Amino acid sequence: MRATLLSTLTSLTVTIAALVSPVLHASGMGKVDLVVITKSESSMALLRDGKIIKQYRIAMGDLPAGHKLKEGDQRTPQGRYTLDYKKPDSAYYKSIHISYPNEEDKLRAKALGIRPGGMIMIHGQNPKSPLPPEQAQQYNWTDGCIAITNAEMDEVWKVVDEGTPIEIWP
Repeated sequence: MRATLLSTLTSLTVTIAALVSPVLHASGMGKVDLVVITKSESSMALLRDGKIIKQYRIAMGDLPAGHKLKEGDQRTPQGRYTLDYKKPDSAYYKSIHISYPNEEDKLRAKALGIRPGGMIMIHGQNPKSPLPPEQAQQYNWTDGCIAITNAEMDEVWKVVDEGTPIEIWP
């Protein structure tokens, strides 16, 4: 009786830990503490404790080179931002918002007399695209966002919490 009770309690504890622990996920990756985009390599890396856990090929805007300056310029921003909220009902599958524009971006835009734009996200595929996901990823097709396949977005969704920093490099 006592052994059965102990076994049941141990099983219950493991089950609860798996449900609430940030380290135990179906992906097996665990939570990450930094996302790094390298625009020149069309890559996104998920890091934990300075080590790359997983990398993805990304699609960006039509004009990915250089820092985003203004609304509609088809560029992905560069710099350090925060992944500040998740949007499960996004037009492009799921999305995670990047905190662009930051204060520096806003000041630059104000000095230039332009609007900096916004709503830059990491997101899945365009549901209206006639291309299969792997083929779509060969092109820069977003308006400045960072796109990955829907299956990849499911992985990222599980391991990236709101508040995770993101660095976007040239």
